[in-house]
Amino acid sequence: MSDNRFPKRYRMRTMADFRRVFQYRCAARQGPLLVLAAPNGLEHPRLGLSVSKKLGKAVVRNRWKRLIREAFRLSRQQLPGGIDLLVLPRDNAPPALKELLVLLPRLAHRAARKLKKAERSNREK
Repeated sequence: MSDNRFPKRYRMRTMADFRRVFQYRCAARQGPLLVLAAPNGLEHPRLGLSVSKKLGKAVVRNRWKRLIREAFRLSRQQLPGGIDLLVLPRDNAPPALKELLVLLPRLAHRAARKLKKAERSNREK
């Protein structure tokens, strides 16, 4: 049986982690989600959330956060390891969990590919 908990080691917790992800600017967007990625030096992915007040009141923002955390928790085995994922929702209405379960791994892999490509080009310079 797989471990589907969401312990602290899978969360981005410090402001420095969030700044580092924003500075890398390796992003992938589709539908209601924007995913930014940066290497974390660990063997597993970590999740960070940035849910703007523009999306709505606290009830809506908290719904977004619960859905994204659950999608991360359930699809953690499908996500690329060694990266921090910062998820930014872009639509007011949160989608269904099934949609997020498809979107999150797809966008994480796309952002990870861009990250590897950027790292290769930086090494060549």
